[in-house]
Amino acid sequence: MELARPSRKTNGKGVQVEDTQICVVMVGLPARGKSLIAQKAQRYLRWLSIDARVFNVGNYRRKDAAQPSADFFDVNNLEGERMRRAAAEAAVTDMLKWFKDGGIIAILDATNSTKKRRRWIKERCDKEGVETLFVESKCDDEELIMSNILEVKTTSPDYVGQDPEEAAQDFRNRIRNYEKVYETIDEEESDLTYLKIMNVGKRVIINAIQDYLQSRVVYYLMNLHIKQRSIWLSRHGESMWNVYGKIGGDAKLSERGEAYARKLPDLVKESFDGNDHPLTVWTSTLQRTIATAQHLPQEWNQLQWKALDELDSGVCDNMTYAEIKEEYPEDFEARDQDKYNYRYRGGESYRDVVIRLEPIIMELERSENILIVTHQAILRCIYAYFMNEDQEKSPWLNVPLHTLIKLTPRAYGTDRQVYKAAIPAVSTWRGKGSVAKHEDPLEDTTSLDK
Repeated sequence: MELARPSRKTNGKGVQVEDTQICVVMVGLPARGKSLIAQKAQRYLRWLSIDARVFNVGNYRRKDAAQPSADFFDVNNLEGERMRRAAAEAAVTDMLKWFKDGGIIAILDATNSTKKRRRWIKERCDKEGVETLFVESKCDDEELIMSNILEVKTTSPDYVGQDPEEAAQDFRNRIRNYEKVYETIDEEESDLTYLKIMNVGKRVIINAIQDYLQSRVVYYLMNLHIKQRSIWLSRHGESMWNVYGKIGGDAKLSERGEAYARKLPDLVKESFDGNDHPLTVWTSTLQRTIATAQHLPQEWNQLQWKALDELDSGVCDNMTYAEIKEEYPEDFEARDQDKYNYRYRGGESYRDVVIRLEPIIMELERSENILIVTHQAILRCIYAYFMNEDQEKSPWLNVPLHTLIKLTPRAYGTDRQVYKAAIPAVSTWRGKGSVAKHEDPLEDTTSLDK
């Protein structure tokens, strides 16, 4: 049964917005994955075309205190306390202004470590009719905390250019200062709507969830983990339909596609960072992806997902773009004008693909190291999710054949590395108004690695 969607209203600019507006308030000590969770939540919501934005209090504080030492965060440092309060005030003020302009979900990324601070945020939001959802990340797993400390000292703007060991020690001292005043969410705050995630999702507590949109956010956050991992993305090897310029179908690999399948295991191992990575391999149910994965190590478990099948091109299946332009000129033009929302006759749109990929995204967030071998449209949508790409632009991304992309989520973004097999293949990317190009993607200038 489909859940009822929130009703909609129009803001002062004539833009439709949800009646429900939510401030997701992050809570937790440093090195508990709050920023990573915040960034992931924003990506997920924007991927679903829900207007979302992260307001990171640290970014506001860095305008006046760019790289403070741990002493700045000591409760007895009155000037530090004043500046941190001013940063929080500025972030919340900007956030509430953004809501008035039609924003739907804001993520307030900070420690918000005291009951007094949390109550202040709730009261500010209540006055503006904005719901609050508090998300506390707790962790006493020392190995995971140390891993997050290493992550922060290499990616946080607070430690750019500093000696790694000194940065790590200073960050530990910062955590100790926060521990002096930290108050976990407890029964005294039972009127709050909150989600508590303990030790990377090993235990979850939910309190007073109110509506559809809050439930949607909570369900996603319950599936997250903050352990370091990577996702590898590859299209299938060149197929015979690629060679002929046709779309869809269930074609076999060409000779060059088979050569890529044999090369793929070495390409994946080349991408390893010095450690052995046991991977799980996901393919679609179509033979060109299964054949591409056939030479990967047998100890890597392989799963086939119907949800990873290529975008359904309906009546245009097995046609070239030139044939589509000639037989369905109005459809060809309509797809160029709004490729994300255009639905093939009897087939799918990119928006439809995003909806069927949502369970895949949830499973990816629960999993660790995954290699996905699938199709161009599917990889465009998955790539857009991890790289926070504009969904309206994602259908035009060029995902070349015979190329492996490694994505590693971080607290402040996603690292990307690209590995090319140096095996020629046609290019299946086309620009607006044109039919498919056929070039060697090794010479292409619009690929994701550019």
